Amino acid sequence: MRVREEMGNGFGIAHGGITYALSDSALAFAANSHGVQAVSIETSITHTRPAKREDTLVATAAELNRSERFATYHVTVMNQDGKTVSLFKGTVFRTGEPWKV
Repeated sequence: MRVREEMGNGFGIAHGGITYALSDSALAFAANSHGVQAVSIETSITHTRPAKREDTLVATAAELNRSERFATYHVTVMNQDGKTVSLFKGTVFRTGEPWKV
């Protein structure tokens, strides 16, 4: 994801909601990749450095734990220099309903 000028805030850096939305999307893709519908029930984010305008951000999700009904993920967002911009933790509820193709 490329941070555009209109994504900035009054401090000249990207609004924190940008990295949150990117992380939440990565969580959704990872949690739903097993063929069972999953919805988030708790999330949190820590911003470790500012994302600047024109940065390119990449989110990587890692599954920490998965049971029949719950799963927990960490999502790391990094900039084009490989520096961590934010750390996100998400827990999902696995509904047991399969995705219909």
